[in-house]
Amino acid sequence: MSQPVIPVPAPTLLPVRGGGQFPVRRIYCVGRNFAEHAKEMGASVDRGNPVFFMKPGDAIVAGGGEVPYPPGTQDLHHEVELVVALGRDADGGVPVEQASSLVFGYGVGLDLTRRDLQARAKAGGLPWDTAKGFDHSAPCSEIVPVAAAGALAGRRLWLEVNGQPRQGAPLGDMVFSVEEVISALSGLYALKAGDLVYMGTPSGVAALQRGDSFHAGIEGLVELRGSIA
Repeated sequence: MSQPVIPVPAPTLLPVRGGGQFPVRRIYCVGRNFAEHAKEMGASVDRGNPVFFMKPGDAIVAGGGEVPYPPGTQDLHHEVELVVALGRDADGGVPVEQASSLVFGYGVGLDLTRRDLQARAKAGGLPWDTAKGFDHSAPCSEIVPVAAAGALAGRRLWLEVNGQPRQGAPLGDMVFSVEEVISALSGLYALKAGDLVYMGTPSGVAALQRGDSFHAGIEGLVELRGSIA
C-alpha cells in the first residue's frame, strides 16, 4: 500500500460531554442570522436566502483557553454563536422537517473576525475569506449531545468580556432556525457527520484586545472560557 509522502495532519477533535471526542470535518457559518446584528453592520436580512461562509476545520480552538491574537489585523472582533454538530451524513437535499435528525449535539463558539480586513474587502467588492477563515478563528466549547441538551427554545446566548456583558439574545431571535439552515446548506453542499454549523451572532460585536478574557454560554446548556494571548 502506498504511504503518505508527508506526515498526516492530526484530526481536529472537540470533547463531548459524557465522554468521547467529536472529529471536525468542515465549519459552515451563517451570516446575518440576527436582525439586530445585521442592522449594526449596515446590512439587510433576506428572509428567503441565508448567507453562508466557511472556516477551515483546523481553525477550531477546542474548549477555549488561550487564543493567539491573529496577524494582519488591528481590529479583532468577537461574535458569539450557537454551534450545531452534525452526526449523520445528508443524503442529498434534506427537507426542513427532517433536518433535526442530522444533529448530534450543540455547543457555543466564537466566530472571530478580522473586522478591518472585512471592511476593506467589502468596500472593494471582494471576497472576505481572510477576515473569517484564519488560524484559531473558531474557539468552541465541548459538544453536548442532543439527548443531554434538551430543547433549545427559550435559552439565551451570551458573551462577557473581562466580566462585562457584551452580547446577548434569545436563540428564538434567530432569523433562520437550525432546521432551516441545515436544509438550505444541504442544497448547496454534501453535508457529512463531523460538520459544524456556526449559527450567527446577535448585536454587540466589538473589539478584543490582547490580554482580554472571554466567557460565553448558552443559558443552562454549555459555557466557554478563554483569553486573547
